[in-house]
Amino acid sequence: MPLSLPDKWIWDFWFAQDGLEYHVFYLQAPKSLGDEKLRHWHVSIGHAVSRDLMSWSVLPDAISPSRDPNAFDNYTTWTGSTIRHDGIWYLFFTGTRKQEKGLIQRIGFATSRDLVSWAKNPSNPVVEADPTWYELLGQSNWHDQAWRDPWIFRHPDTGKFHALITARVNYGPADERGVIGHAVSDDLHRWEVLPPITQPGKFGHMEVPQIVEIQNRYYLIFSASSDMYAQSYLKEMDPDPLSGSQFMIGADSLGPYKYLSERFFLGDRHGSLYSSKIIQTQRGNWVLIAFRNYAADGSFIGELSDPIPVDVAPDGQLVIHTG
Repeated sequence: MPLSLPDKWIWDFWFAQDGLEYHVFYLQAPKSLGDEKLRHWHVSIGHAVSRDLMSWSVLPDAISPSRDPNAFDNYTTWTGSTIRHDGIWYLFFTGTRKQEKGLIQRIGFATSRDLVSWAKNPSNPVVEADPTWYELLGQSNWHDQAWRDPWIFRHPDTGKFHALITARVNYGPADERGVIGHAVSDDLHRWEVLPPITQPGKFGHMEVPQIVEIQNRYYLIFSASSDMYAQSYLKEMDPDPLSGSQFMIGADSLGPYKYLSERFFLGDRHGSLYSSKIIQTQRGNWVLIAFRNYAADGSFIGELSDPIPVDVAPDGQLVIHTG
């Protein structure tokens, strides 16, 4: 059964695996708001656990906006990722401030020893956009300062930690500036912001990135809606653009990455599935889970999908078995 809550919408999410258990952390907001567009400003991070990625038990909420009026996350706590280091779990997330109307995004983390009780880092935020490479609020007509959705992983060769971030470069047409930003750390506490690992030109933003290694290839997965395609890129699209998930492929987790196809590997015109993540089951096969976004009639659903089988074609193309 999909993970669905009777009184809350669910959207962006990410996993942490602890032994035989899969933990999922997800953005949630009360359905009592009425208008789903308000959910982003009434958000907290929920938590559930499963052994088969289908039957879920809801646990206490993980993170909520801070009550401290000076905190970087006193308005929202948005998408992130979770990683374990030296016996401690780190939950990285995106925060915004009420004083800034939620328009400037920064990244912080909380820690836990059991994945249930979380304490925010008192030195938050730990990663902010560097204007050397990245657009700040007001440098174009874009609606926010994009610096969110941190995907944290450890490089298998160097041991350094890397963050991939939804970001925008500080040059070019406004609708072409979307990139996957990059930062590096030795200890998860102190971060150095680096140039992006992708090139701009196709999208206004590239959301909720994930890196997954399958069959000695690295897949950089991101999501975008059809209204985030650059106008110059739209001229190349035939047929119309999709809303959903796309991937790039590389021989190393830090790239370089390239597209195998201009067509999204998961998507449709109304964006029924979004923010997808690929994960390996206990049996060793790969599946994709996404949040169920909009129905064909435009109504918002707000729940997680059941696992969808994923295969890899000989040329590296991801094959999704939705039927």
